[in-house]
Amino acid sequence: MTEPTTTRVLLLPGNTRLASSNVAALRTAAAVAPSGMDTVLYDQLSALPAFNPDHEDPLPPAPADLRAQLAAADAVLICTPEYAHALPGSFKNLLDWTVGGGQLTGKPVAWLNISAEGKGEPAHESLAMVLTYLRAEIVEKACGRLPLNRDMLGDDGTVAEPAARATIASLMRALQDHLTSR
Repeated sequence: MTEPTTTRVLLLPGNTRLASSNVAALRTAAAVAPSGMDTVLYDQLSALPAFNPDHEDPLPPAPADLRAQLAAADAVLICTPEYAHALPGSFKNLLDWTVGGGQLTGKPVAWLNISAEGKGEPAHESLAMVLTYLRAEIVEKACGRLPLNRDMLGDDGTVAEPAARATIASLMRALQDHLTSR
């Protein structure tokens, strides 16, 4: 009998604050991930130095670890806020570190936008543009918009509101379905 294949999804928060709603959404994604899906929350965004192409060889430890985690992942789920009508600089820096390594080329990527209605679109348009440049495979069926506010979060650092949890679980199943159909 063949063992079921386990997929690994790297969860990338777009900001450095580990108590953010974006991180809570990703922790929830991990909690509601379907059977056969392992998730890893990337928590080293603030450890990445400013991107400098002169430091590609050898890579500093933090970018080398980022690239290794991306290479080991079957897919990536991103949840990023919008800062000043764009991607947060620290998250754009993370994406810049991936350009020379190619770890996102062909990699299935989805995102969750938790911004209030009318917010977050410029950041996600920019994210889509960068991911397209990096030749990532954007999994539209696993991308979603789910406005969250602080009172929807539980004491455990995840989304407590049942309908929001169900939406996140649905996106994770869509990502899993995509991975198993490849």
